[in-house]
Amino acid sequence: METNFDRRIFQFFTIWYIIGVFLLSFSLVPPWLEWANVVFLITSGVVSMLFFYRSSSKLSGIFAIAVIFILSMAIESFGVHTGLFFGEYTYLGDFGPKVAGVPITIGFAWVMVMAVSHVMASGIISIVPKLPGLVYAVYGAIIAVSLDLIIDPVAYEVKQYWVWHEGGLYYGIPFSNFLGWFILSFILHLVLYALFSRGTSWTNRRSRPWKNRMIWLFGMMNGMFIIVAFAHGLILAPVLSLSLTAVYYGIYYIMKGGHK
Repeated sequence: METNFDRRIFQFFTIWYIIGVFLLSFSLVPPWLEWANVVFLITSGVVSMLFFYRSSSKLSGIFAIAVIFILSMAIESFGVHTGLFFGEYTYLGDFGPKVAGVPITIGFAWVMVMAVSHVMASGIISIVPKLPGLVYAVYGAIIAVSLDLIIDPVAYEVKQYWVWHEGGLYYGIPFSNFLGWFILSFILHLVLYALFSRGTSWTNRRSRPWKNRMIWLFGMMNGMFIIVAFAHGLILAPVLSLSLTAVYYGIYYIMKGGHK
């Protein structure tokens, strides 16, 4: 059910987003205002949590949010302390308060990533005759990794929210990071499929406004990092992300048009 709070929280996020894109693009964020980036990512997670909560039964929505948040924080903590899964890296001090060595911002960000990649990939189960859950999970994980292809270069090269202790061909980011993203998002998409799928349809389609907001949010998040990357001289990452985003939107609307 759509409420005034729902509209207000998304309006707040949108305003914060517009201001943030401008400040980040022109490097106008002073050190004392770095907390604004944390608020932005947490808010993106909150609006994504509202999508899960409003679009399904309350219990299922809360369970989905909890699994994504807790599992992502646990895996990130394991990676930080062992160097496994995502590669060896260290979070810096200006990315929000930490739990078990991981900023809580990461848990909120993962909820956002899963919400938007779920919505963008969900239509595929109605056109795939065999193993729709597996195909959905793979496609959703690919979309999630594509988000990381633009998020990581900006977060690492521009903002330095974390530092890598090993190199890689793509902006010095180790391949294990993207593999870890794929594995974790694949597992989480399987959880979402088991929780919300019913044959070739989904049970979490109760709120059209929130579904549409997730479609917008996917473009907004990609767009912000693309703009910031271009503004700071990065070329490959934003061009790649812009191309992939166009492809995913194209596939989404083709699937939507064929199965209204």
